[in-house]
Amino acid sequence: MEKLYGEQTKLAEENFRLGARKVNKELIYAMVEVKKAASMTYQKLLPEKKELYQAMETACDLVLQGIKNGQIEGVPYADVFVTDALQGGAGTSTHMNVNEVLATLTQKELCKLHGVSEPGASEQVHPLDDVNRGQSTNDVYPTALRIAAIQKLRELSEECAKLQTALQEKENQYDGVKKLGRTELMDAVPITLGMEFGSYAQSVARDRWRLYKVEERLRQTNLGGTAVGTGIGSDHKYQALVIEYLRDITGIGLARSEYPMDMTQNQDVFVEVSGLLKALAVNLMKIANDLRLMNSGPDGGFGEIRLAKMQAGSTIMPGKVNPVMTEMTMQVSMKVMANDSAITMAAAHGEFELNAFLPLIADCLLESLELLTSTVRLFREKCVKTLEAREERCKRLLEGSNAFFTEYTKELGYDKVAKMIEEKMLWKN
Repeated sequence: MEKLYGEQTKLAEENFRLGARKVNKELIYAMVEVKKAASMTYQKLLPEKKELYQAMETACDLVLQGIKNGQIEGVPYADVFVTDALQGGAGTSTHMNVNEVLATLTQKELCKLHGVSEPGASEQVHPLDDVNRGQSTNDVYPTALRIAAIQKLRELSEECAKLQTALQEKENQYDGVKKLGRTELMDAVPITLGMEFGSYAQSVARDRWRLYKVEERLRQTNLGGTAVGTGIGSDHKYQALVIEYLRDITGIGLARSEYPMDMTQNQDVFVEVSGLLKALAVNLMKIANDLRLMNSGPDGGFGEIRLAKMQAGSTIMPGKVNPVMTEMTMQVSMKVMANDSAITMAAAHGEFELNAFLPLIADCLLESLELLTSTVRLFREKCVKTLEAREERCKRLLEGSNAFFTEYTKELGYDKVAKMIEEKMLWKN
């Protein structure tokens, strides 16, 4: 099978043969979008090389379409972009993989244009001198990560909106179902089941708003800053024009940072985004665990709601049903929290003018975004929308509790009501 990449990618494939997982597709896709913007820019700035950069733009389109289809020029995607997600060099290996693939495909396009099967001197395309002109891993990689993160944030925000709506529907549906409120897992005061779902909806609404707002900071990019943000090796006209093309290609309101060196050195914005994902994970875990507890039993636990049966719950206990969707949601939340810790440590190790650990940040951040997007959707579809209230059970637990006594505290005083409860419990036992 033909290899579309070159020697530097082969070395990276060998050096970082971890066998865990490859670089996230969305990061590769965004990186190729950056390269397409560069090719369009140089068509304008370098008329003597217009033919080359037109061919490169075509090559970019072939790769972008191929990523969606799973094959690039007849070669499976997995055999084209081969670097492991975790790699030394601040992402240089992934960037070189993209440069070499685009150089190969651009050369093929030039050969087609000139009607030759083998490249001559005019068809030789260099992955660095041509494809990477005026660029560095240190501005291309973080720019691509910002683009990929924004796209995924938008998807997650939309799923959060749908979950919020589903919770509000349950709030309205069960507004009249009275039940026992609990604090510290102990009987408290009367509430309604609808109130609980209304509170859950509010927490998700805050998550949705936070994720929407943080996109503003991701739109700032250091593209054109090259190695350390000073723009060395990059033309000022290129720096201005490439952002305009990238905005058009991605549909995102990107802007070049006024201080690119800051964005090359510091990756705190990704820590901020990850922190908001962690906040969402915290709320999801709380909601999932509450539903898990309310579903418990059904006879030996609370049993106030009934979660839909998704699958058999035991290989030995017939009829047992487990709250599998809540358990999945809680595990994903734990994973997102773990990813946040990794992102925090990686960002803190950005010594001097570059963060060498950006591949770990990218891998964890994009994984968290993807996991949460799928989890929020599945939790909504297979748990929230399908659950049912056990109204008689809610009523029985409430009426058998001391929850109503609190209402008399204002008139009778705390001590007298406490004494009444004590006497009731003695009589009951």
